[in-house]
Amino acid sequence: MVDTRYAEDLAVGSVLDLGTYRVGVEEIIEFAQQWDPQVFHIDQVAAQAGFFGDVIASGVHSVAIFQRLSVLGAYRHWAVIAGRRVVAEFPAPVRSGLLTASLIIERVELTKPDRGLVVTRGRLVDERDVTVLETTVEALVRRRPGSPHPPLR
Repeated sequence: MVDTRYAEDLAVGSVLDLGTYRVGVEEIIEFAQQWDPQVFHIDQVAAQAGFFGDVIASGVHSVAIFQRLSVLGAYRHWAVIAGRRVVAEFPAPVRSGLLTASLIIERVELTKPDRGLVVTRGRLVDERDVTVLETTVEALVRRRPGSPHPPLR
């Protein structure tokens, strides 16, 4: 079991390997039918004749896959209070195949006596090493109980 990581424990510049996830065409279509039923997500024949040449995952699906990997690989071990902001960029489409995720801790600010602001930059790449998602996430993370109070700004 991994000990709980508090804001003070998170080192700026740390790179975390979040693992992999294999997404299939069936999952892409099923997710999109529920949450983003655009033709290039749900209809293989139409998608093959379209701009991308195949069914691609919804951006919402791509973010959901990255979130799962982030929680399993990092956040479930952190004393997270809540997310505050998420920015997502989609430089290339997600197609069926193996996806790999990583996370870099960019900033840790001990903003209040009981919490800090942690900013991470995430990346999801496909099996051809093409970046398909980049994220910036701001999260509130508890400070270690009993830690000295930072200067308030």
